[in-house]
Amino acid sequence: MRAYRIPTFESTPEWQDVPVPVAGFGQVVIRVAAVGLCHSDLAMQTIPAALGESLGWVAPFTLGHEISGYVHDIGEGVDGLTIGEGVAVASPSCGHCWFCVRGESNNCVKGTVGRGFGDDGGLAAYVLVKTPRDIVKLGGLDPVIAAPLTDAGATAFHGVNRVRELLGAESTAVVIGAGGLGSFAVQFLRVLTPARVIAFDMSDDKLNLASELGAHEVLEGVGEATVNEIRERTAGRGADVVLDFVGIDATINAGVAAVRPGGAYGLVGAGGGSLSTPGGWYHLLPRDGQVFSYQGSTLADAESVIALAGRGLITSPVETFNADQVEEAYTRLHEGNLRGRAVITFD
Repeated sequence: MRAYRIPTFESTPEWQDVPVPVAGFGQVVIRVAAVGLCHSDLAMQTIPAALGESLGWVAPFTLGHEISGYVHDIGEGVDGLTIGEGVAVASPSCGHCWFCVRGESNNCVKGTVGRGFGDDGGLAAYVLVKTPRDIVKLGGLDPVIAAPLTDAGATAFHGVNRVRELLGAESTAVVIGAGGLGSFAVQFLRVLTPARVIAFDMSDDKLNLASELGAHEVLEGVGEATVNEIRERTAGRGADVVLDFVGIDATINAGVAAVRPGGAYGLVGAGGGSLSTPGGWYHLLPRDGQVFSYQGSTLADAESVIALAGRGLITSPVETFNADQVEEAYTRLHEGNLRGRAVITFD
């Protein structure tokens, strides 16, 4: 079968012929229907060899970690699945470390090694899932819609779920960056909370999408006026919650400054920015509030998001490409001109 792989670290991905995987004991092989593309895929294409090896990654490996499809092969010891059943594949975790047994599988000690991260992912006709723990049944949900829900959707859900208790009927939630993750966050805020939702982005297309998905107000860009714009819309208090899906200097500084006392700022975007400290941290952080960051999501997050989509409560904005258009899709992702999530579809 063909698989889109990183042949060696710091090299351009390419299609290679590899064997179709076979399910061993406790394993499942999925016939891939769709794979969502992620900015982390772009970072992996330029990762230095020393860093990749320090993370436990082994090249070559197949890209793609937002995976959906149909059960193709079931190994001995696996119950509850049937051949041809529609499924999505959640982020991998060991299931038995201190974090996993407490429901924090996104913090699993297994770390950064998994499908599409130093191990074979889903940009291929078939993918091996080494434990059925990672499999979420789709019911009647379209796999093309489901694929981005396993990471982009579940990651956004994790952030919104963490701050739900702060968001009442008079609250305001700000989403910075209305792209692949931010567009999901807008929907979760509307479905799970009564808060007013304001979305910021540089792209008119993404702001229009945020409006379509339920944002009460959309504003262009983040700059010197952003904090005042938020305070003007919150009777001077500031936002109850700011979720930053960009993570550059401008969004971090504006986002933290815009949070009301007792509110929360969540950093999700991996833009590499920092918080300026001319007056010291004490004067910058929201009084009696919280500043947090996280990566990924839990298995429970993925199951919740799939359930919400299956009930028609959220949608999954996607632009689809066939396998021969994968380079074009990654270019569009890099340029930032996608409306929603790029999804590669397989016959």
